[in-house]
Amino acid sequence: MREYTVRPGEMSEWIEEWRAHIVPLREKAGFRVLGAWTVDGTDQFVWIIGYDGPRSWDQANDDYYASPERKALDPDPARHLAHQEARLMSSV
Repeated sequence: MREYTVRPGEMSEWIEEWRAHIVPLREKAGFRVLGAWTVDGTDQFVWIIGYDGPRSWDQANDDYYASPERKALDPDPARHLAHQEARLMSSV
């Protein structure tokens, strides 16, 4: 689960770039976007991604960030984020 605080006034730009760039690259790397939400009345954006591939989560995530496609994003959509938190979760 990823929880982001988006810079004030930049939510629509963030969502547009996230949909156009981040989601396709994550899916190409073997991840699945399970859902995404904004928190009413705040600058919070929350999304859940899954990975069931042959590598560990950390390896797959490192590969994603090291990929030429991710490195080539310019401007980087993360410029819209004031704060980021990530939590690994397991189903029960």
